[in-house]
Amino acid sequence: MIPARNEEAEIRTSLESVAAQSHRPDLIVVVVNNSTDDTERIAREFAAQPGVPRTQVECLPDNPHKKAGALNHGFAQLAAGSGGLARAARYVLVMDADTTLHPEFIARAKLVMDSDPRLGGVSATCYGRRGLWRTAWQRYLAGMQIIEYGRYAYTRSRSTVHTMAGAGSFYRTAALQELVDARDEVFWQHSGNLVEDYETTLALKEAGWSVTANQYCVAYTDLMPRLRDLVKQRERWVRGTLDIMRQRGWTPHTRLSIVQYVLGLLGFSYSLGWLGVWVAQSVQQGQLVSDPLWLGLLLVWSVFSALRVVPLGWKAMLVCGLLIPELVFQLIRTYWMGSSLWRSYTSRTAAWA
Repeated sequence: MIPARNEEAEIRTSLESVAAQSHRPDLIVVVVNNSTDDTERIAREFAAQPGVPRTQVECLPDNPHKKAGALNHGFAQLAAGSGGLARAARYVLVMDADTTLHPEFIARAKLVMDSDPRLGGVSATCYGRRGLWRTAWQRYLAGMQIIEYGRYAYTRSRSTVHTMAGAGSFYRTAALQELVDARDEVFWQHSGNLVEDYETTLALKEAGWSVTANQYCVAYTDLMPRLRDLVKQRERWVRGTLDIMRQRGWTPHTRLSIVQYVLGLLGFSYSLGWLGVWVAQSVQQGQLVSDPLWLGLLLVWSVFSALRVVPLGWKAMLVCGLLIPELVFQLIRTYWMGSSLWRSYTSRTAAWA
């Protein structure tokens, strides 16, 4: 199931990655959602190719419920001919149209799902696509996102996944059918639902299903090479997550995410405060403060940052060990985390395009 809005540059590559799976899907459903470009034409051209999996292209030119509505439409179409979603298929993969999958993604996700009948979903481990930069600044932004995705992939908790990744999520249809039976939809069609994947993850947990992530179920997703686009994307993610957490409240399924968010803000604030004190003392003394304690803290911080990205290779370790590149990215990250919190409490419910 692939919702696609104005993805003419990426949709063919995404579809080809699905067709290249070692365990090929029985059906690909592309839901073209409020598009104004050639996404639909390209999807239909792919569907007409000989040798590709059976591909169905749905078009919603005026869909008020955006991505959630597109996915729910696809699920409804799938269930209509079979008397229910669980009867139509045993598993369904939901992926973004700007994502490509490792050729073994479906085969590996199916193995994980078959190992535990109470698993409702297996989330992809996401990595950023490379080669999306043209300037030094874009190269920096893309590189820091690659490090960010890679670090998260290696530290992500497998037992209590915060959210199923929109880039690639493999669901058991019996679990999704429970959501349909309870509320007539898989993804919550609400104008303020900016993170439909997170809300559905919570709904599955609340219904008694487990969700997990697997490091071998790999998806490659687009990065944001422009600062404006990056901040806009992350504000939607964080603001949407905060809105859902506030709507749900403190529950066994939200408390870890709430604590992680608070600790993240405190950690970033501490780092910036520590740097501010060091700069202020250096300015006051007219030279860089070289107190052994400060130098020791810097060394520990540098080594720790480098060790966190060992699986990503020596280049990532060097960038993180230098501290300054990551500190700049932390400033940007702190901005979108703070602005998202402010908007969640002070502005009206947002809607995403």
